[in-house]
Amino acid sequence: MPGPSSPRALVLAGRARYADPWHDHAATSHAVACELTDAGFDVAVRSTFPDALADLRAEDLLVVNAGQGPADDDDAAWRPLHERVRDHAAAGGPVLALHQAAMTFADSPWWSDVMGGRWVEGRSWHPPQGVATFDVRAGHPVTRGLGPLVVDDERYTDLLVAPDVDALVTHDEGGATHPVVWVVAGGRVVYDALGHDVGSYAAPARAALLRREARWLVGLPPA
Repeated sequence: MPGPSSPRALVLAGRARYADPWHDHAATSHAVACELTDAGFDVAVRSTFPDALADLRAEDLLVVNAGQGPADDDDAAWRPLHERVRDHAAAGGPVLALHQAAMTFADSPWWSDVMGGRWVEGRSWHPPQGVATFDVRAGHPVTRGLGPLVVDDERYTDLLVAPDVDALVTHDEGGATHPVVWVVAGGRVVYDALGHDVGSYAAPARAALLRREARWLVGLPPA
């Protein structure tokens, strides 16, 4: 549980420009916050406003849980937020991008580079949500000791993925293997495509994976 020296996590929950009709960002951000609290973090949940990260510190874990909202306001107003995310990651600040973060921040010139990939309209897709088994590569500290994940979730498929990411969790579809959890090369950034709804976080192994990712990103033992 959190204490005076606990690492801080800022969970950026999608709203307005970065909300969408497919995801309950408030509910999933609450579920994520509960898991991170159990993992020993001091957690704050912020809605997506241009100044939401004004107090982001270099050591803070930034968790992006935002979606593909309509771009119906001024792009320039959001540039400082995108610069803040870019600079945080470039300086080695930890970033955990969740599920629909693959399609958020389409107005950012830097987000796909930070995240190591993204959802591409007309190419990326997913089979209908249901109970599925995801394969785990156990050689990384985040996944060491974890077996296959059985989760009621969406299986993101045909994402555009940078060739140098370290894929930790995959699924097979259409005769190909598709990464859904990866570590971005050269930094402390993890993308985790699981987490469509709160039911995903109810699966103990999936919740354990989230806690391990967060702890590894801030330099703590994952277990």
